[in-house]
Amino acid sequence: MVKKSEYAGIQPYITKDGSIIRELMHPFVHLNQNQSLAEAIVPQGAATLLHKHLLSEEIYHVLYGSGIMTAGNDQFEIKEGDTICIPPLTPHSVKNNGAVLLKILCACAPPYSHSDTELL
Repeated sequence: MVKKSEYAGIQPYITKDGSIIRELMHPFVHLNQNQSLAEAIVPQGAATLLHKHLLSEEIYHVLYGSGIMTAGNDQFEIKEGDTICIPPLTPHSVKNNGAVLLKILCACAPPYSHSDTELL
């Protein structure tokens, strides 16, 4: 069965790391099985808290804006069009160093959950 989600009806919320999230597709809501897909927004000058996921692998795809990503021992610039894979247990955070919102598409497998997120 195909599942559908409409952007206009999705209410944003704040995750444990401080980003503003819209769950575009998540098993808790849409009854899909193995992954979640969300839009994360980091406002200008803001940063997410350093954290890791115990089980989830995350793939970030930068939709809009730019920032600095910390992942493990690495720190690097990210910009529109970049895609980053973050393995489980990898400490990571993102800082928006640009003049516009930083928007990131986030895919998680297994799906995102607060209980899988550990702040560092």
